[in-house]
Formats: sequence, structure tokens, C-alpha cells
Amino acid sequence: MFIDSHAHLDGKQFHADREQVIARAREAGVERIVAIGNGDGPGTLDCGIQLANQYDFIYATIGIHPHEAKLADDAAFAEMEQLAKRPKVIAWGEIGLDYFYDHSPRDIQQRVFIRQMELARGVKLPIVIHCRPSENSEDAWQDCVRLIAQHWSPSGLGGILHCFTGTWEHAKQALDMGFMISFAGNVTFPKAQQIQAAARQVPLDRMLIETDCPYLAPIPHRGQRNEPAFVRETARHIGELRDLSTEEIGSQTAGNFYRFFSLPEKLNSI
Repeated sequence: MFIDSHAHLDGKQFHADREQVIARAREAGVERIVAIGNGDGPGTLDCGIQLANQYDFIYATIGIHPHEAKLADDAAFAEMEQLAKRPKVIAWGEIGLDYFYDHSPRDIQQRVFIRQMELARGVKLPIVIHCRPSENSEDAWQDCVRLIAQHWSPSGLGGILHCFTGTWEHAKQALDMGFMISFAGNVTFPKAQQIQAAARQVPLDRMLIETDCPYLAPIPHRGQRNEPAFVRETARHIGELRDLSTEEIGSQTAGNFYRFFSLPEKLNSI
């Protein structure tokens, strides 16, 4: 009934009990999980694929996060181009811009973002976007939208704006370019009024839910390590915002996921 469309299950936070975490997700009704394949940058870019190969209900992505953009080199791009052809890789990401932490210089972030969009277009994979502006600014949003419009929108492949934190106007710009909008646990936070306002307005057929675990655990788990089972709390809160049940949001966003990625709902038909 629920799909966690964005989980970092490869992280050290799960080394001690990863199997139990995944089992709890299944018990909570999580049908599919997307294991994000950023790892720690070049050298670990197959981390999502490794998990997907172990579990039939887990899919994977590959990509260099803007934090590690400064580590990207031709060898890493060539490796990703090959990894992207693996059967359970369904998207390229997360990629984009992060001006909040600036772990990599902004010009390098932009170059690596553009290069990865070019590679994703070559293998016909949608992209998963990370966009975080500097404090009290729209700088990263402006650059991200501009680069997507220039280098990605003409492909028609679309993508996911993951862990949405922007305004309704930002969401509308992404929707107009063929993107899905994915909400994480921070939509449940009392002060997240901007995110909640967007969650009320994004068309239900263009919405996904995620955990972004181990980060951003939703209420009532805030402050704990997040895990895929908690995605139902995000569904519950969006349901409250939209006057729908937890199950209705779960079913709608699951259907959106299968449709967007052209994936079968039954595993035995893969």
C-alpha cells in the first residue's frame, strides 16, 4: 500500500540492523523501496544496486550528490553510465544543487549536474533532484530550474523533486516541466507550513512520498533514526491535510509510482 520512493539504506546508520529495518517496512505495508545510489560518492556508486539485487521489492538509482560533486571525474561518469544499464536501476539521482552546505563549489556543482543530466538523457532515465538553497534565499531554486529547463526538459523524461521544501510556486515550476513532487517526513513538522501548503495543492496524481531515511523522521518519531516503515506517517499527515485517509494517500502515491516508472504492481510479472 505504501512506497518509500527515496531511502538511503546503505548508510552506516543501518549497518547493525538493516535486515530488521527492511522487515519492519514490509510489516508496515511498504510494497517497494527505492535505494538511492549516491553512497559516499565515487567508489560507492553501486550501493543502491547491491541492495536491489538482494531484495526483489527494492529498486535502485545511481548518481553523484552535489555534496560530492568535487570528487566527480571522467572515471566516475563512465562507471555510472554502465551502472545505469543495470535492470533494477530506475532513475538517475539524487543530483542537483546544494547551496546550504556548499560542500562542493557551486560552479562545480552546476557542471556535474549538467553532465549527469546529459548522461541520464543518453540512457533514458528520469532524474531525482536535490535542491537546497542557502538560508533565506532562492538561489539554488533559480539555478536548478534554469538548468533543468535548458538541459533536461526537452528530453521529456521528467523526474522527481525529492524531499520537497519549497513553495507552491516552486512546485508548480517543477510540475510544468514534467516532474513528480515527493514529500518526506518534514511535512509533518509543526513549523513546516510552506511545505504543508504545497502538499495541499500538488495534484494527487503527481505526488510521491518518501522517508529520505535515515534523515527527517516524521512525527511521532522525530529525532530518531528514520526508516522506511515510517513513510506511512507522512501519508497520514498528507491525508489529514487533504481530508483523505492514510490508506488513500498510500494507494494514490503507490499508483503514481508504478505509472511514472512504468513498473508492474505485481513482482511476479517483472
